[in-house]
Amino acid sequence: MDGSGGPSFRADVAVDGGRIASVVREGGGPRPSGRRVLDAAGLALSPGFVDMHAHSDLALLRDPEHVAKAAQGVTLEVLGQDGISYAPADDRTLGEIRRTIAGWNGGGPGDGSVDFDWRTVGEYLDRIDGAFGGRGTAVNAAYLVPQGSVRMLAVGWDDRPARPGELERMRRLVAEGLEQGALGMSSGLTYTPGMYADDAELTELCRVVARHGGYYCPHHRSYGAGALAAYAEMVELTRTAGCALHLAHATMNFPENEGRAPELLALLDRALAEGADITLDTYPYTPGATTLAAMLPSWAHEGGPDATLARLGDPDAAARIRHDVEVAGSDGCHGVPIDWDTIEISGVVEPALAAYVGRSVAASARAAGEEPWTVALRLLTRDRLGPTILQHVGHEDNVRRIMRHRVHTGGSDGILHGAKPHPRAYGTFPRYLGHYVRELGILTLEECVAHLTGRAAARLRLGDRGLVREGYRADLVLFDPDTVAAGSTFEAPRTPPTGIPYVLVGGAFVMEDGRRTDVLAGRSVRRRADGTAR
Repeated sequence: MDGSGGPSFRADVAVDGGRIASVVREGGGPRPSGRRVLDAAGLALSPGFVDMHAHSDLALLRDPEHVAKAAQGVTLEVLGQDGISYAPADDRTLGEIRRTIAGWNGGGPGDGSVDFDWRTVGEYLDRIDGAFGGRGTAVNAAYLVPQGSVRMLAVGWDDRPARPGELERMRRLVAEGLEQGALGMSSGLTYTPGMYADDAELTELCRVVARHGGYYCPHHRSYGAGALAAYAEMVELTRTAGCALHLAHATMNFPENEGRAPELLALLDRALAEGADITLDTYPYTPGATTLAAMLPSWAHEGGPDATLARLGDPDAAARIRHDVEVAGSDGCHGVPIDWDTIEISGVVEPALAAYVGRSVAASARAAGEEPWTVALRLLTRDRLGPTILQHVGHEDNVRRIMRHRVHTGGSDGILHGAKPHPRAYGTFPRYLGHYVRELGILTLEECVAHLTGRAAARLRLGDRGLVREGYRADLVLFDPDTVAAGSTFEAPRTPPTGIPYVLVGGAFVMEDGRRTDVLAGRSVRRRADGTAR
């Protein structure tokens, strides 16, 4: 299954020097010889899977095995997502970033598992290449310039339009990141401080991205009450900027959006018919995952993490926050009043709070005879904004409809940190192949492989990845179509998948007979001057 979406075929594939040396179809000529021959009868060969939305920014540097992704057949992850990551940064903002997304990645104050010895995008990519004594990482990685981190550097945490000099600095920072190898720019427009940017500011930054041949990947302003308007905003913004658009975790969640996936797809089809360059990614699950602090209104975050904690400690400010969250519907919760029964705590930083993990905020409140807000406030303050959550607000019909679309790709949005992470971190790609292809027939196997490989590679402008084709890099997966399945569940989220015995990165086996080898063949994948990536 070569990643094109065309019919599958029987062939012998020869690999040499990290690339595909030949693809000889059955009956098409003499079989190639090799120093090693692997009999793959009964298995499907495909390009390596591309995780278009990954949160492995520190995991790749911390964990040489990185089984969460290697065991799934992922050979390339796209990092720097949701507008907040660790480069570009300076000493001030790096500390703020580490605290803000400690729930996603760890790496908060006092976490010495990673040496934060970079500041620029290029230095971060160099760090990936030089990881573990220069051996590299488990899988390949690409990077998006995070617009929120850029705004943090130029503007800070103020909720206001950027001044002309600040906007010019942001333009330079985005350009520098792209020139140093980033493939595009991400935003988190329900996360601060990135959400403080207006459309005019975002349009100017997208013009920079377009000039460099990159793409814009927004976590847009609402996945709830204003979801369709938020999608339309991103389509129009990138049309004005002349920039390619990739919609991150393009879901239609919350009760307001049940059954409305066709409206989203019609919006995208109209834009595509008019010549827009649009793709999207999804994960094959209904719940979402983020931080508990992300549910708060944006005004509560102005000034940074310390200012947020101060507001939570002030009774009047905390009461106002509670009203926004529970009654008005905060912008952090996508304009929807929060239902505490849907908010499950998936991880905490402070070990003394571990009893809350795996339970909804409402369930913990009922057990203690307290109001849910009391529990949430305790978790936010005692864990210093650290808790991560699962948010059970999705709709299965929407998930199925969106994954069928011709511009769909796969992205795990996998948070690997925390005691009980979302199972999508360990199960996204085998779940597509097993549950949605074999069990439900939502996609054919060839279609699904193309979604997870060739289509993603085309978005990233990878000139030599994403297809089983002579001369392409030998990032390959061998899986059993009859048994491939996600092992991870909400109860046991770190269970590895089944039915994926072999994974190659650059022609080297990182998974062999279903076990992780000691191979570290992953490297950074960087944008080149012509806009393509290698």
